[in-house]
Amino acid sequence: MIYLDSSVALAHLFAEDRMPPEDLWQEPLTASRLLQYEVWVRVHARRLEASHGDKVRDLLDGIAYIELAPPVLARAVDPFPVTVRTLDALHLATIEFLRGHGQAIELASYDTRLLAAARSVGIPIRPL
Repeated sequence: MIYLDSSVALAHLFAEDRMPPEDLWQEPLTASRLLQYEVWVRVHARRLEASHGDKVRDLLDGIAYIELAPPVLARAVDPFPVTVRTLDALHLATIEFLRGHGQAIELASYDTRLLAAARSVGIPIRPL
């Protein structure tokens, strides 16, 4: 299973210089519910609702979401081996929650700080 970070979703939606391989979208994808908010905020910030709205909805509909349940939130407030940003702590806590429930999961991200934090807690990284 692949945990999808907003950096990868946005790169795909906005056709940035680095784009995930097309076969990524055939994999089982999961993410924190935060992904929906992060993506829509960026779409609205660029005022691209009219041109990208359907593409955003299609992408987001293909993802299984994990809610910010109390066990996830409890882990997010505990320290990590490296300094993390708030949303990164929530994403990492979500991945650790899934792993703790026996899910084999890899993080797909272009965010170097999130990738470094994931490596610090032993989360496998999906090559992109």
